[in-house]
Amino acid sequence: MNRLKVGVIGFGYWGPNLARNFFDLPSSDLVAISDLKQERLQRARSLYPAITLTDDYTKLFSMGLDAVVVSTPPALHYQITKDCLEHGLSVLVEKPLTLSSQHAQELIDLAETKGLTLMVGHTFEYNSAVRSLKAYIDSGELGDIYYIDTARLNLGLFQRDSNVLWDLAPHDISILLYLLGQAPETVSAQGMPCVFEEIFDVAYVNLMFPSGIPAHIHVSWLDPCKVRRVTVVGSKKMIVYNDLENEQKLKIYDKGVEAPEYTNGFGEFQCNYRSGDIVIPNIRFVEPLREECQHFVDSIVNQTQPWSSGREGLKVVKVLEAAESSMRNGSKQERIVWEHQNIPALPQM
Repeated sequence: MNRLKVGVIGFGYWGPNLARNFFDLPSSDLVAISDLKQERLQRARSLYPAITLTDDYTKLFSMGLDAVVVSTPPALHYQITKDCLEHGLSVLVEKPLTLSSQHAQELIDLAETKGLTLMVGHTFEYNSAVRSLKAYIDSGELGDIYYIDTARLNLGLFQRDSNVLWDLAPHDISILLYLLGQAPETVSAQGMPCVFEEIFDVAYVNLMFPSGIPAHIHVSWLDPCKVRRVTVVGSKKMIVYNDLENEQKLKIYDKGVEAPEYTNGFGEFQCNYRSGDIVIPNIRFVEPLREECQHFVDSIVNQTQPWSSGREGLKVVKVLEAAESSMRNGSKQERIVWEHQNIPALPQM
């Protein structure tokens, strides 16, 4: 089978990782890299001396490519992705898909009209630890889910044309949609511009899902510690996913509390606390980005819908829009209307 010919647009922060994977995959051929900055192209030249380099992404349209990866600042995603789709190229675009749900819907419609693959880089949906976490939730081993809490914190990287909500929260929103298999009904959020006026660098987002499960997202560019954590609290057990751990990414805590069946006063209000074993499951870990890139290739070759399709990207954008609207309107609760509520189940890796 001929290898899929791929180009990468944007060789800044994440682009080199995408280029590396498409270069290494036996099913794809990295043909070209485009970036506006010459120093980045020089770096690409040192890594891939045989490929074509250009500072004009439109030149990729005449190179006989099958697909492109868009890894530019989010403000450029819509126009570049639209250009690529119009020129008959399937597109893997980094998160968020766009900065507006209207633009996201336009790209979805364009891709479907032309019979092309549109996929969003929600990398954590290809993470084996997140897959395992969902399996534990679905199995009922944790009991009834009381709530889910996520934290994605670090010091930097500040951006002029974005804020921490659009930069970091797409990861956690996509994780929550996947874990619960549904989209939230309401969103409220609070944000703070601590360093630069009008640029939110800290945000707290509260989501309520149709199942009655609340979820809370904390994202920050202004924290002394790097944190990448998801905590799921159930009536039977609790589980913590720590992405910064090399091997022990999941820990299952046999902990909980049970209220007494009957109390006649405060003196008799004695809860039963349970503190059992901590289980660390053995998870076969493969680089999630490699799984994502391979899935993009497979979706094009097999003409199948990718797991993190444009429609899944649209859902994340709609949640982000509602959260930002809430932040700018005194944390007012925003209701989201969905055409299709359920999130498709992803097969286990």
